[in-house]
Amino acid sequence: MRLLGSPFPLLLGLLLLAGACSRKTVSFNSKPEPTGLAVATDTLSTTRDTTQAPSLVAKRVSLTKEQERAAKEKEKAAQRKPKKKKNIFLGEQIKKGYVKSGGKGKNQRIETFYYLRTFQQPNPYAPARYVYDPKKRRILKANGEIDGNQFRVLHGPYKKMEGGKVVETGYYAIGTKHLRWETFTRDNILLNKQHFEMGFPRDANVTYYDAGQKQVKEVIPFVNGKLEGDYVRYNENGQLEWDGQFENGKRVGSWNRYWGFRNARNRLRYEYQYGETGYDPEVTEPLLVKEYNRNGVLIYEKDKLDKRGEPDTARPGLKK
Repeated sequence: MRLLGSPFPLLLGLLLLAGACSRKTVSFNSKPEPTGLAVATDTLSTTRDTTQAPSLVAKRVSLTKEQERAAKEKEKAAQRKPKKKKNIFLGEQIKKGYVKSGGKGKNQRIETFYYLRTFQQPNPYAPARYVYDPKKRRILKANGEIDGNQFRVLHGPYKKMEGGKVVETGYYAIGTKHLRWETFTRDNILLNKQHFEMGFPRDANVTYYDAGQKQVKEVIPFVNGKLEGDYVRYNENGQLEWDGQFENGKRVGSWNRYWGFRNARNRLRYEYQYGETGYDPEVTEPLLVKEYNRNGVLIYEKDKLDKRGEPDTARPGLKK
């Protein structure tokens, strides 16, 4: 009789028990055995990330009640404060200005206008160019090339009020009158309405020296078939010869004749004076007010001086 069976099953069980109880050593530097599948790499972290990573738990900053109240008020104020809008007219950034004159009450005159933030030279052929002089606080009609350091070129809506009543409205574009201009009485009765295109009256008769219509010869202003507005004439060199103003079909105010030199732009020669308004009897023979020699020196002024018969000893361009 056999007491024990085959020793092989018993030996196999002992070996498995010994293997389960033995210590297993794992190396973190060991590389896995290559397999048929590609091993994905973690591109979002490195060893340094895992050892020096910042804490993901936000630390609470302790504030006093006054600091919390101030922070809330600042946030509310920022929400209430409207965003500052940039004034833009015809694609150009502009800045608002105004001037006062004529005293107070019914005699007070207020002009509200806009001018270019970035200086641009107006069209030299435009019949009239307008600027704002910050030092004198006046709107001026420019003569010749404009100094960008001294003047501001008007650009945008314009409004003039007298005694609190609107008496004139219009628009400027790069220093020239543009679109519709209207004048009123203090009782809001329309006196005059004109339309301009970058300084030129819409109904003006404009002639040119060249076929390409780039060199202006003469601008004769018309409104409803009647002479009205600024008149200019240039010579073939592009220099100004005459400028003046029509009103109600008549020459009014100051009319100027220039020397027309190529190297001396808009050098004045004669200044004539016509009637004050176009509704007075027409002045057929204008009054000579001033005369300058070819060097720009004043040689005649009505009732003040007359050096027209004397030789010119002054330096060119010197004015007295």
